[in-house]
Amino acid sequence: MSALAEAVLAGASGAELLACEPPERTLAAYLRRSDTGMFAAARDKDVTRSIRVGEVALPEPLPGEVLIAVMAGAINYNTVWSAMFEPVPTFRFLEAFARTGPAGARHDLPYHVIGSDASGVVVRAGAGVRRWAPGDRVVVSPVHVDEHDPAVHADGMMAADQRAWGFETNFGGLAHFAVVRATQLLPKPRHLTWEEAACNTLCLGTAYRMLAGPRGAVMKQGDVVLIWGAAGGLGGYAVQLVRNGGGVPVAVVGSARKAELVSRLGCDHVIDRAALGLGDGDGPGTVAGWRALGREIRRLAGEDPHIVFEHIGRPTFAASVYVARRGGVVVTCGSSGGYLHEYDNRYLWMSLKRVIGSHAANYQETWEATRLLSLGMIVPTLSAVHPLPDVAKAARAVQLNEHVGKVGVLCLAPREGLGVDDPAMRDRVGEPRLRLFRDTP
Repeated sequence: MSALAEAVLAGASGAELLACEPPERTLAAYLRRSDTGMFAAARDKDVTRSIRVGEVALPEPLPGEVLIAVMAGAINYNTVWSAMFEPVPTFRFLEAFARTGPAGARHDLPYHVIGSDASGVVVRAGAGVRRWAPGDRVVVSPVHVDEHDPAVHADGMMAADQRAWGFETNFGGLAHFAVVRATQLLPKPRHLTWEEAACNTLCLGTAYRMLAGPRGAVMKQGDVVLIWGAAGGLGGYAVQLVRNGGGVPVAVVGSARKAELVSRLGCDHVIDRAALGLGDGDGPGTVAGWRALGREIRRLAGEDPHIVFEHIGRPTFAASVYVARRGGVVVTCGSSGGYLHEYDNRYLWMSLKRVIGSHAANYQETWEATRLLSLGMIVPTLSAVHPLPDVAKAARAVQLNEHVGKVGVLCLAPREGLGVDDPAMRDRVGEPRLRLFRDTP
């Protein structure tokens, strides 16, 4: 372990961190360019075959960038897409980044360090970084933008070169050290452990933009919100945001265990899709199935949903369009179950419904969502934690949908439970709430 890593673990001051030489290499989870064709004839694109852990070269931060010591990270579905080399190998993103100039060219390498969530400590700040300094404890937004793009100042997600860190850039969060833009940093919630703090930013920010942001569904009090995958990372935050905002969450889950979890999260209306006969098909389903879902929503909530929180994609999208009320909204941020959707367009145009595409969250939205965490109004959805050497196993669990909530990864943090700076706030929030996803049988 490098002297800088040891200093971070010892709680060194910013001055002491600056006295240590930054490492030239870092332990990291990465993919190899030479492996991109490995699943061409495979029926099971098992990500434990493609994700590797080893030392790779680490660049110094450029102006506007910082180097962070990563204490913990998390698995997102973009980690799974990356490791499956779908829908295209992420090395194509790195090649495109290289064409933007010398700063982007550093990312185009024979390996790709993955991971789009992290908590950690700033250890170096490049020229022009004003708000952050060595020793600051931070979490990282996955949205990588150029602040000189005029579009960023209206909405960072509309920037022409907006990229997902650790997916469309290199040097991501599943490593001991990572390079990020200063505009990706947010203060770490002081009452959370490293692993609890690391699991939120991507999914919580995404859910916040979809539901509460001015460019999403703009949920109001009393709105009925159908939430697919409510026991997952995105869905678990959506349930909390809807409840906090005065909405009526109706959760769809895939098992009795997951139904129990979202009930404990405070959701009164839960639909087990298996019990309803919706199953896990890869197609759009049938009108009879959609009608059954609509009847169950009305039985539970009394009316059709104003908003459908959609991220599953192909297996659910047609049902989402069908069950949304007249003038309702389907807001979608992804397609983990398949991105080629089929739906009956009559139910969209004839009932004046809308589909809103949403992607991650801009810096302000992510800041507001992280503030809710810091206030204890939102709790992490962390359900399991793996050490960095077992990161492929963690990603495999997400690939097979064997998990609930978010799956965390310890990077430099030697064990769970470290990093709490405000134990009094933690006591006010309460261990049962903070461990809800961990302690579900």
